[in-house]
Amino acid sequence: MVQVTDPHLFADPEAQLLGVNTAQSLNAVLNTIAAVDYPAHFMLATGDISQDYSNESYHSFVDAIAPLKIPCHYLPGNHDDPRIMNLHMQGDNVHGQKRVLAGNWQIIMLDSTVRGRPGGHMSEAELTLIDRAIEAEPNRHTLLVMHHNPVLAGCAWLDQHCMDNGSDFIQQVSRYRQVKGLLWGHIHQSVDTVHLGPNGPVKLMATPSTCIQFKPKSPYFALDALQPGYRLLELKSDGSILTNVYRVPGENFSPDNEAGGY
Repeated sequence: MVQVTDPHLFADPEAQLLGVNTAQSLNAVLNTIAAVDYPAHFMLATGDISQDYSNESYHSFVDAIAPLKIPCHYLPGNHDDPRIMNLHMQGDNVHGQKRVLAGNWQIIMLDSTVRGRPGGHMSEAELTLIDRAIEAEPNRHTLLVMHHNPVLAGCAWLDQHCMDNGSDFIQQVSRYRQVKGLLWGHIHQSVDTVHLGPNGPVKLMATPSTCIQFKPKSPYFALDALQPGYRLLELKSDGSILTNVYRVPGENFSPDNEAGGY
C-alpha cells in the first residue's frame, strides 16, 4: 500500500504554500507512484488534505488520485474540517471508514484532531475503537494510522503541536500483541524507529508531505530542501512491515527559505 499525507490543497490550483504549488507537488508525487512498478492495492491519505477548508480542495484531491485506480482510505488532519471533508471526499474509490481489513491485517484509521487546535489528542472514544476492533479480529495483525505524531519529532517549534498524550497512547497500544506499527503524517518529514513494547517491537513511522518539508531537529521553524515524498508499505503475513520512503526526483519544488512560519 502507499501513504500520502499533508498535501495542503487550496481551492485555487495555482495557490502556493511557502513557495510551493501544492497541487503541482501532489501531482508530481502521484506521477512518481504511478511510474514505480509496485503493486499497491490501496492508498492511505493521512490528513491535512486541505489548507483552506474549501470544498474544491477536497474535490481536487479526489480528481488527482483517480488515475491510480486504487481505493483510498482517508482520515482528518488539523487543517481539515471533518464535516466538509466527509461531504466532499467523495468518489468511487474514496472511503472514510475507521477499519480496513486487508489479508490477515486490519488497519485502524484514527482521528487525533482537536477542533480549533493544531496539536492532537487521542480520545477515549478512539482508544475504545481500537480495543473493540482488536477484540473483533484477534487473529489479525494491526496497523494504527493517525495524523499527529505520538512521539516527539525533535523540532522544538513543531513538538508543541504533537499528540499531547502520545507517550501514554504508545504505552497502552503496545500492550496489544496484535499491534505491529503506528503510522502518521503532520510533521512533514520522515521517521522510522521502533518502540520496544511488552510484546516485542512496534514500528513507528512518519512520512514526508507531498508539498513542503520541515527541517528535522530544528529548534525554530525551518524548511528543508528535500523534495515531496510518500511511503510504500508491505504488510507481511508474519506481522512484519517492509517500508521505504520515496521522493519526487529532481529539484523542481523549492520552498521559500525566508519564511518564518505558516
